[in-house]
Amino acid sequence: MTPLFYLIVFVLGLCIGSFLNVVILRLEKEESLGGRSYCPHCKHQLAWLDLIPVFSFLFLGGKCRYCHAKISIQYPLVELATALMFLVISTIASGLAFFFMAYVWCSMIVIFIYDLRHYIIPDVVLFPAIIVALPYHLSFNYLVAAVAASGFFLLIFLLSRGKAMGFGDVKLAILMGLLLGLAGVLVALVLAFWLGAVIGIVLMLLSKKGLKSQVPFAPFLIAGTFLALLWAPQIMSWYAKLLLL
Repeated sequence: MTPLFYLIVFVLGLCIGSFLNVVILRLEKEESLGGRSYCPHCKHQLAWLDLIPVFSFLFLGGKCRYCHAKISIQYPLVELATALMFLVISTIASGLAFFFMAYVWCSMIVIFIYDLRHYIIPDVVLFPAIIVALPYHLSFNYLVAAVAASGFFLLIFLLSRGKAMGFGDVKLAILMGLLLGLAGVLVALVLAFWLGAVIGIVLMLLSKKGLKSQVPFAPFLIAGTFLALLWAPQIMSWYAKLLLL
């Protein structure tokens, strides 16, 4: 692939990331995706110069042009994350597979941010992603992985009465299994629990009162899924060698 191809993919990812920010905002407000973009503070409709991914945030100094309220850092971060995700996907998939993975991972980004902000995994985003993934990976390995991962989380949910695991995570595990298969989803789960533990310890150390607030788990599951998608065989090989030492 040429540098121009990757530049186009990156710019496309920035534009899609800008749209994902709209999806996240309007899901929160239960609004239609139709209509012009507006400032969430003063409700002023935004001009095209206000909507250039990343550039507009930097050009405006992170503030609304009209009311001067601060613009959340979420907006450029989601745009950049989506662009980088598109670049990664373009190196491991092409054709129809690229569009399949792009759609699913765009859904993952929305779920990541929404759960981080609201402690909820929106079904309206998750279920279509599962429907798209199901026929694409319709094989015994992936179906068993989806059932096993979801069943594992369902057991935790039932035993803890929803205190250790939300039911949204049970449903998210279905998508993880359909994406990764048995070996991959095992790696993703281990990574997610490790990441959750490390971040939890860091938050406890930084907080004077300890970790008393709820920490959403979906972002760790999604991070673990992405890492497993890229490096599951290498991680399994490294772990096997570690056990043999």
